[in-house]
Amino acid sequence: MSIVAAAVVVPLGFLFFLSGLIVNLAQAICFVIIRPLSKNAYRKINRVLAELLWLELVQLYTDSETFNLMGKEHALLICNHRSDIDWLVGWVLAQRAGCLGSALALMKKSSKFLPVIGWSMWFSEYVFLERSWVKDESILKAAFQRLKSFPHPFWLALFVEGTRFTQAKLLAAQEYAASTGLPVPRNVLIPRTKGFVTAVSNIRSFVPAIYDVTVVVPKDQPPPTMLRIMKGQPSVVHVHIKRHSMKELPETDDGIAQWCRDVFIAKARTMGLLFDDLLDKHLADGTFSEQLQDTGRPKKSFLVVISWSCLLIYGALKFFQWSSLLSSWKGIAFSAATLAIVTILMHILILFSQAERSTPAKVNVGRPKDGGMSSETSKDKQQ
Repeated sequence: MSIVAAAVVVPLGFLFFLSGLIVNLAQAICFVIIRPLSKNAYRKINRVLAELLWLELVQLYTDSETFNLMGKEHALLICNHRSDIDWLVGWVLAQRAGCLGSALALMKKSSKFLPVIGWSMWFSEYVFLERSWVKDESILKAAFQRLKSFPHPFWLALFVEGTRFTQAKLLAAQEYAASTGLPVPRNVLIPRTKGFVTAVSNIRSFVPAIYDVTVVVPKDQPPPTMLRIMKGQPSVVHVHIKRHSMKELPETDDGIAQWCRDVFIAKARTMGLLFDDLLDKHLADGTFSEQLQDTGRPKKSFLVVISWSCLLIYGALKFFQWSSLLSSWKGIAFSAATLAIVTILMHILILFSQAERSTPAKVNVGRPKDGGMSSETSKDKQQ
């Protein structure tokens, strides 16, 4: 991390981690005291607490009907995993739709150990997976049952590719598709369907919709990363959403899996386009054909950041005045060590978000038993 970047990242990191730890403490107190008495009351309070932590430019393309329903209904989101911060893009959209505090996702188990972010996800009832179907099947079914009593409209995000997109993973997916006679992808990885099938089978009775989400970074824009955000450098992300009624889906597991493959791999089939040409068309035209919706930049997130900044700066000044921490070498050493820890933690967060460091997708070159697009290893089963 360069000196210039560190000069920006460290103060923001200090603000983020201090405010995050305060929120985590409040979540822990509510989890211990309130949740045993009333799960719904805990969820309502945690929804507000999560918004205090998660409250950035996202352009949304969708039809007016879908736009008006966003945040007003339970929904399962299936999305291509394109950038390092797709999760943050999802949070921005959820915040604009009014359901940030009840936005959930299926995550790998290691995520919950990440300071502040992972801890808050755990308190917010994100679903953490082992990436082993033998263990994950029961985890998923139990988590889906808990969602039945969720008091607010929630979004449950599922990245059906199972891993973040990189050119190396795309090459592996292309080789697998060519060896099995499947359509060769150009902009996405081959979707895995077991987690999706399990989700639909367990939540279709109380979740009315599936949002088919496509995330694209325009050709003339730099890819969004955590480091760019921390340095205050903007990135533009285009998001296309198509709503499907849960009633459209077949009743059988095989039918649901095929539906996922058809929708994910041929996202623009209704427009007469071929395999993942929705992304090709965007790369050529720089936009989607649907109407661009104005999601605005709400004042709430700005007010939250300003409030946290004022509160923590005031608290820090009072603390230094009371403790005379900077008046001794021990105090100066303690302050320097604290800044070093914050820098290391922010560096870990940035590395954790990078697609290049995510688990590579290994391809089993053999026709999948479910007759379609699934690539997995014995350890990394379909999610």
